[in-house]
Amino acid sequence: MTPAPASPDVTVTVIVHNDAERLPRAVASLQRQSHPNIEIVISDDHSTDATPRVARELAARDDRVTYLRLPRNSGGCSAPRNRAIDIARAPFLMFLDSDDELPERAVESLLAAHGERPVDFVMGAVERVRVDTGRTSTWMPHLVAEHRTVAGIEAEPALLFEHLATSKMYRKSFLDDHALRFPEGIHYEDQLFSAQAYCLAKAFTVIPEPVYRWYIEPYGAAEAASISNQRHKLSNVRDRVHVQGLIDAFLEQSGHQSLRDAKDYKFLKHDFRMYAGDLPFRDETWLRGFADIVNPYLAGLSEDAYARLPRAERVVLQLVRDGRLDEAQVAARGLGHGVGPRALAEDADGRVYWGARVPATPAARRELDLTDLGLDSRPFPSAQFRHEITRLEPAPGAALALTVRTYDPGRRLPMGPQVASLVVAPGRRRLTTRFRLDPVRPGVYEGEAVLDLSRAPVPPDGFAGTRHPLIQLTDGRLRNSGILLAPLAFPRLTARVPYRSGTAPHRVTAEPEGRGAGRLQLTWAPVGVTSRVLGPLARRVAGEQGSRVRRAARLVGSVLR
Repeated sequence: MTPAPASPDVTVTVIVHNDAERLPRAVASLQRQSHPNIEIVISDDHSTDATPRVARELAARDDRVTYLRLPRNSGGCSAPRNRAIDIARAPFLMFLDSDDELPERAVESLLAAHGERPVDFVMGAVERVRVDTGRTSTWMPHLVAEHRTVAGIEAEPALLFEHLATSKMYRKSFLDDHALRFPEGIHYEDQLFSAQAYCLAKAFTVIPEPVYRWYIEPYGAAEAASISNQRHKLSNVRDRVHVQGLIDAFLEQSGHQSLRDAKDYKFLKHDFRMYAGDLPFRDETWLRGFADIVNPYLAGLSEDAYARLPRAERVVLQLVRDGRLDEAQVAARGLGHGVGPRALAEDADGRVYWGARVPATPAARRELDLTDLGLDSRPFPSAQFRHEITRLEPAPGAALALTVRTYDPGRRLPMGPQVASLVVAPGRRRLTTRFRLDPVRPGVYEGEAVLDLSRAPVPPDGFAGTRHPLIQLTDGRLRNSGILLAPLAFPRLTARVPYRSGTAPHRVTAEPEGRGAGRLQLTWAPVGVTSRVLGPLARRVAGEQGSRVRRAARLVGSVLR
């Protein structure tokens, strides 16, 4: 048993509610810290599963662990954190959620930065880990790329984007002197707490080392998802907008009105943008409710904040504000992918606007004006087309029959039939299916293609992964590649394909992507001997080859030195 330190350097609070399965992993990440002189407080928001038993067992095995149980469920993260702050014995505080972890050197790295100079808190990088794929990325990497001390948030207002309370180590006296606690009874408490901490801090340090490991489960059960992932609930929208109003009030009361533009931009670029990507998947009732909640708040945001956004995001925002909600769904499917509109409208001055009609108000004309995008003149490889599947059904064998409609708002394609290619690559080699696009009317083409998945060149050891087919168009020697939007309602289609004369069978699934643009999505999964033998064998051989290459590289390097 590890004895409890008489005077711990850092108190780390692990908040938990009905998460008995993952709590031990979170606590184990603290027990592995390279700086062991810590106090661990498990703060339980009145769990009703096995969490109390698991927490008590963890405390019994390590004297550094204290178990705190709230007498009733608070429904959020604030109360369990605040109760733990009240009993914390260390001069520095950190916070960990039960479904996440701390990297092994997190406490050491943050504490060392506190030792460099007196600051109110230190913040570091956050590793995001996709539970479904294992892929890792860094949250807001540009904000934490450089080790530095910031003399007040006014010096770097862009840091408002990093609103996580869990990526920071706070000086407890800073929190106590300002009576700074997490607001109870509301969601998105991190955003208000972090905005207050940024504004109240005289100085804080940023380090590039990873200090938090955040597990992302995008396809988890909706009701079990974290609060930030429950965007399908209008109450979630209401909570997010409510906390923005609280932040606005705090900025005004504390004399930080100069941060309002930066904070408004953060809301539009981050908070609203998260909902915008979901708009294509919402029904009419939800869309009307969403607009009723966000539009009064959007009306009060600064014009400068809107002007900083990419034009595609401004279009979606304006369509929501104008109540053109079905069109907002269409526009939202292009976010982040350079997808053109279905149509453009031109005014008497030659300016072009998103949609089939010239907007009625000056504000709408300003936000929906696409003239500067140069849709009729930009280089062909970056020209913005829009490719939509209007019909998709199974064909004989493992084939898909589909009708593709291509919109050419900039009129970049000559009138007459066009040769297009449907391209997908399960592995290193591509499957290319050519088909003809015939003009339907000016700026609109349509064609039929048969995508035979049995011809896909899967590697000998199989392929396990997801691909999104592209549509390619050509202009002489120039090529343009664009995403293929799927009908969002078509049912999943699955076929077993006996690749390589049956020696490499796979299960292939076609379905609409369940988020974002809603692209056509194809997933390959090896079955039979491919999954049991060939794949693992190939990965082992590749690993051994890679190890030999690395050893050879080290040998060459030592000789050259």
